[in-house]
Amino acid sequence: MSNKLFVGNLAWEVGFEDLKEAFGKFGEVTDAFVATDKFSGRSRGFGFITFANEEDAQKAKAEMQGFELKGREINVDEATQRDEN
Repeated sequence: MSNKLFVGNLAWEVGFEDLKEAFGKFGEVTDAFVATDKFSGRSRGFGFITFANEEDAQKAKAEMQGFELKGREINVDEATQRDEN
């Protein structure tokens, strides 16, 4: 497993600070990112959270799956590499 997690089904108003705060209780967060539409600037409903180590990421994945964040149950999974083709 990796130390980077995909977080889906985010409420539109969730920002990277909200993700960092929600996941920070599991360990050191080195990066938090919420994807936004390049034209409107509105959230696209997903993001990524990166931990300093894999163990913290595993714990966060297990405990945050289905967690309610700003009124929506989030989905958490291991992030996968995007194919450049």
